[in-house]
Amino acid sequence: MIKTFLDDRRGNFALMTALMMAPIMGVLALAVDYTQMSRQKQMTLNALDAAGIATARRIADGATSAEAEAYAEDFFRANLGSVKPENAKLHVLLPNDNIGGGTLKLTADLKYAPIFFPVFQSLRGENVSGDQRIDFRAESEIRLKNTLEVALVLDNSGSMDFTGTGSYEKRMTVLKKAAKELVKTIAAEGAQMKQISKPVQFGLVPFAGAVNVGADNDGASWMDTEGRSPIHHENFDWTSMADADANKRVEKSGGVYYKRGTGWSGEENTKVTRFTLFEDVKRITGYTNKTEWGCTRYYSNGSCRREGWVTVTTPVTSAFTEWGGCVEMRPYPYSLNDDAPQNNKPETLFVPMFAPDETDLTDGSRPANNNWWKDFSTSNAANRQAYMPKYFEPLEKSAMGMDEGPNAGCSTKAITPLTDVGATAGLDKINKAIDAMEASGSTNVTEGIAWGRRVVSSGEPFTEGRSESENGNDKVVIVLTDGANTYYTPTSVTAQRYSGSYYNYGGNDLAGTHSLYSNYGYAVARYRTGPDRIFDGTSNISKSDYSNSNYSAAMTQHMAAACESAKAGKIIMMTVALDLKMNNSAEKKQIEALKECASESRTRKDANGKPEKLFWNATGGDLDQKFKEIGDELSNLRIVG
Repeated sequence: MIKTFLDDRRGNFALMTALMMAPIMGVLALAVDYTQMSRQKQMTLNALDAAGIATARRIADGATSAEAEAYAEDFFRANLGSVKPENAKLHVLLPNDNIGGGTLKLTADLKYAPIFFPVFQSLRGENVSGDQRIDFRAESEIRLKNTLEVALVLDNSGSMDFTGTGSYEKRMTVLKKAAKELVKTIAAEGAQMKQISKPVQFGLVPFAGAVNVGADNDGASWMDTEGRSPIHHENFDWTSMADADANKRVEKSGGVYYKRGTGWSGEENTKVTRFTLFEDVKRITGYTNKTEWGCTRYYSNGSCRREGWVTVTTPVTSAFTEWGGCVEMRPYPYSLNDDAPQNNKPETLFVPMFAPDETDLTDGSRPANNNWWKDFSTSNAANRQAYMPKYFEPLEKSAMGMDEGPNAGCSTKAITPLTDVGATAGLDKINKAIDAMEASGSTNVTEGIAWGRRVVSSGEPFTEGRSESENGNDKVVIVLTDGANTYYTPTSVTAQRYSGSYYNYGGNDLAGTHSLYSNYGYAVARYRTGPDRIFDGTSNISKSDYSNSNYSAAMTQHMAAACESAKAGKIIMMTVALDLKMNNSAEKKQIEALKECASESRTRKDANGKPEKLFWNATGGDLDQKFKEIGDELSNLRIVG
C-alpha cells in the first residue's frame, strides 16, 4: 500500500504548481520592475543628453555658470517624461575653463520605486518596511564645439630669401607651402561645423622691421589723424618754418599743429600731421607756359618800368609718394599690449611711419642712409634733417614707393584681418595674402606679436574677432621667425645709392640719431620727451650703449613682455624657430626666448608628465612636418565630442 501511494503521481502537477507559484510570480515581478526601471533609466539618459546639448549651446553663447546650471536643470526636468522630477537629482560639472571650450558633464541620481518586488518579498515571508527604493546613476558628457581664431605672424625679413637648411628652396617658399597647407587642413575641419557661424577664422600678419596695417586705414579712428601722440612730431622742427618765412608758419595750439599765416593761402589754419606731410611733399613732373600781359622790366626799387606780353612758366606737380601703411610702435607700455586706442589718451593712438629726409652732408665719403630730398639749409646735419621748409618745396625727382624715402622701413604687405576660411572666398583671400609675401627688411618679432594679438582680439584696431567673453572660442597666435631681433646703427649697414656711387661700408651718423629710422623711430630723437623708446621698459640693459647687440637685447626683453601680456589675455601662443642654431649665441638666445614665449599644450605631455611647450625648432627641410604638428594641436583645441 505504501509503495502504491508513493508510485501514484496523479496529483503532483497541482502540488508542484502550488510550490512554484511564489518563485514564478517573483520572476515576473522582477521582470516587470526591471523593464520599468530600464525604461526610466533610458528616459533619464535621454533627458541628460538633451540637456547637455542645449546647455553646451548656451555656454557657447556666453551664459554665465549660474545661468548654465539653471538652464540645464530646467531642460533636464522638462524632458524626463514619466519619470517623477522629485526622483531624479541632477549634478552639473561645468568646464574648468569655458573660454576655449572644455567638457560639460551632467550626472543624474535616480531613485526608482519598484511596483511588484515588495509583494514578492512579502510572499516569501520577508519583513517589508518603509519605502523600497533602487538607486542608480546616469551620466552624459559633451565636449563643447570650439571655434578658432588664428593669427599667422610670419617673418618677412630679408633673410627669409635665403635657402632653407635641408631644402633646395628658399625659406619663404617653404613657409608659404606649409602655411597654406595648415590653413587648408583646419579650414576643412571647420567646414563640418555647419550650425556655427565662422567656426574657423585665420588672419595674416607679415612682419619685418615694421608691420603694415593697410594704407586704407589712414582715416581710422585708432590712427593719430590729428598729430596728438607724443611721438608724432619728435623728429620735426616746426619752428624752422617761421625762420624761413614768417607768413608761412606752423604753430601748436591745444596739442595740435596748424598752418598759420597768409603764405598758406587756402590751407591756412588747417592741421599739420604726418598724413598731411605725405600730401605736401610734391615732385615736379613738367612745366606749362602761359602768355599774359605783365611787367617786362623793373626799377631797382622793384616797381614796374615797362609792361608787355610775358611768358609765365609754371611747374606741374604731383604726389612724390603716399603713406605705405606702416605704423610706429606706440610708446611703452602700449607698444606691448592690446589696450584700446582712445582719443583722450593720444599715446594709445597709432602713428604713421614717416622716415625723415636725412642730411646731404657726407662723413668723409659716407652718405646718410636715407637722403631723399634736398636739405634747403646750410646748418649742421641735425638741423638740416629736422628743417621742415624743405618738404614744401617741389623738386624734380622720381616718385618713390615702399621701403624708400618717407616709407623707408615699410617693406611688408598689409595685414589680412580674420576671415572665415570655411568659406571659399575667405580661404582664397588668405592663400593669396600668403602668396603675396616678400622677403625684405630687418626683424622686429615684438611688433609682429603685438599685432597678431590685435588681429585676434575683438576690439580696435581690428574687430573681426569674437568677444573675449564668448565661451567655446580659442584665440591663437602662431609666430615664426628665422632670426634674432634687429635694429641697426647707421654705420653698420649698407648706405643707400648716393650721387651715382654705391657705398657698401655703412652710412654716416652726422645727425646723432644712433640708428636707422624704424618703427621705434630713431634711437635718439631730437624732440622726444622721456626715455629712448628702444630701451624704455627694459631692465639690466645699458641705456647708453647704442650698439646693435644691445638693441637686440632690449628688443628681446620687449618680445618676452609682449608674449606674457598676450598669454595673460588668454591668447594661446605657438612659436616656431626656423633655421636657428644653438651654436650661434644670438640665435640660441632667440630660440630660448621663443620657447619661453610659447604656451603650454593642453594635450601633449613630456617624459615627466608635464605639459609640453607649443614651440617647434624647425629647418627648411622639415618645416612642413612641423606645421602638420601645429595643425594637430589646433585640431585638438577644437575637437567635437
